[in-house]
Amino acid sequence: MRRPPRDNADGVRRFTRRGLLLGGLQLGFMGALGVRMHYLQVDQADQFRLLAEENRVSVRLIPPERGEIFDRTGRAIAVNEPSYRITMIREEVTDPRAVLTRLARLIGIDDAAIEAALEELEQARPDVHVTVADRVDWQAIARVSVNAPALPGVHPDVGLSRYYPMREDFAHVVGYVGPVSDYDLSRIESPPPLLLIPRFQIGKVGVEAKYEFALRGKAGSRRLEVNAAGRVMRELDRRDGTPGANLQLTVDNRLQNYVQARLGEQSASAVVIDLASGDLLAIASTPSYDPNLFVRGISVADYKALTDNKYRPLASKSVQGLYPPGSTFKMVTALAALDEGLITAEDTVWCPGYLEVSGRKFHCWKTWGHGHMTLEAALTESCDVYFYDLALKVGIEKIAAMGHRLGLGEAFNVPMSAVAAGRVPTKDWKLQRFGKDWVLGDSVNAAIGQGFVLTSPLQLAVMSARLATGRAVVPRLVKTMDGVEQPAPEAAPLGLNENHLRQIRQGMFAVSNNRRGTAFRSRITAEGMRMAGKTGTSQVRNITAAERAEGVTSNEDLPWDRRDHALFVNFAPFEAPQIAVAVVIEHGGGGSSAAAPVARDITLQALYGDTPPLSAYPSGDRDRIKALQERLERERRNDRQPGRGRA
Repeated sequence: MRRPPRDNADGVRRFTRRGLLLGGLQLGFMGALGVRMHYLQVDQADQFRLLAEENRVSVRLIPPERGEIFDRTGRAIAVNEPSYRITMIREEVTDPRAVLTRLARLIGIDDAAIEAALEELEQARPDVHVTVADRVDWQAIARVSVNAPALPGVHPDVGLSRYYPMREDFAHVVGYVGPVSDYDLSRIESPPPLLLIPRFQIGKVGVEAKYEFALRGKAGSRRLEVNAAGRVMRELDRRDGTPGANLQLTVDNRLQNYVQARLGEQSASAVVIDLASGDLLAIASTPSYDPNLFVRGISVADYKALTDNKYRPLASKSVQGLYPPGSTFKMVTALAALDEGLITAEDTVWCPGYLEVSGRKFHCWKTWGHGHMTLEAALTESCDVYFYDLALKVGIEKIAAMGHRLGLGEAFNVPMSAVAAGRVPTKDWKLQRFGKDWVLGDSVNAAIGQGFVLTSPLQLAVMSARLATGRAVVPRLVKTMDGVEQPAPEAAPLGLNENHLRQIRQGMFAVSNNRRGTAFRSRITAEGMRMAGKTGTSQVRNITAAERAEGVTSNEDLPWDRRDHALFVNFAPFEAPQIAVAVVIEHGGGGSSAAAPVARDITLQALYGDTPPLSAYPSGDRDRIKALQERLERERRNDRQPGRGRA
């Protein structure tokens, strides 16, 4: 049956509406899809391209070149030298042990080295180069390169390694570098990625450690394209790092070498300060060690030999060694009394060989006494009783205050390890430390640099510099950084009476130039070069009343570690001071016999800048000095043979 025309027209209208609706929906969906595709393919193209590239791009750090260190004349004392090595990257190899075994057959790696490399590979990041063999020769590099297809993940490489051409001379000053340890990382809150590179080296002690951040520089990076197997296809980008800063120290390599040689194998130290600038021209400790031994990790045998040595070669005695200053402290006591107006240079004290204080006898070094002593005579002959008497007049508080003004009891800011503050005691210090009151006997002992008083050789040199100049000379060790002069600390006036200082200096001059002076045998005879100084002998043991009654045992008859320390401080030339010197010889015996001759020789070497003429020495000493100079010159030539001492 045919539908009426009206019904047909209604059906056509309904079909058309549905078609338009479906068509609209389809068109809207296609439009939205097109917009989304445009967003993903055009607007976000760079981001997705980067994500895709990161799947085949490896970013690796480039260690920066460490800054080098030079002496004041430009002589290199810490440098970088090329070092061939073999490395492995964990993410580029599926079976590291098998690859390392094949590598061992090529270049002769032992089992211990293989196990160490496997352990480092396990702990390191997968994309980091781990050193498998260090300081290999060119033949090993060539064999690895030829066999590269059979050694996935293995890379021949050339890097830089630290080398110290002056070896023992600057070990206690410059220090050394070594691989980053877990202890090093534990001291840093957020270690930079550079420090996580296995066997990356940082400064451990000395200037290398104190200026680590400046010397290290900043790392660069490389973006490498790698294939599915992890092999490097090409370098996409390189950003070079920033080399570390070069440092120039104030120390003179020739003088430092001479001081080390003159001290020899004694357990000793010496410091030389330039009075105009405070520059440390030499700062030495003996015996020393070769810092190159530590660069790649010192052997157990070598380290044990250093730690078992009773002379402590690893200790930087010039800044961390603390000793009773003995009679070198007497200038502090005298200047405190003068400054308080308690004495004059003409006042005398009777020395019968002892002073009784609170029922106890305090003895002078001269058993039968010195008789009547003025200030100059007491310094010249080092009379103990004179200074015992001053201590009772002036008191420990004034003595301690003067000691601090002259640089004692202060840890100077020089970039060396374990710089000690020493001690100039007071009543409060003893009460806090021991819970006991200060007694007069403590003041008497302190007056001659015994008892609780402790000083370092650096502090004694500063004290001499301040006495010579009347200014607060402050030591400086770094002269320039990347060619920029580092500011010298200001040496402000001490505010001391110049007449009082002149009296102290005159007494020190007499020590070396008066026939009754304790250092007369070690005087300088060259006109215009004469020095002013003070001997010191500090006891390390108690002398009992019974021993005094029978006769005090001489140092030569005692075991080495029970002998007195020998000290000497001086400045020169007396008429126009240029340098100050301090020498301490551990258990050396008397300051006049052991330390004074060494200090005199160092002083002349510093003033002349080369081997001094024999005419600068007393005539009776010239044959001995000539033989000594020839021996030291032979030793210096032997020490500077090319390649000697390389690790």
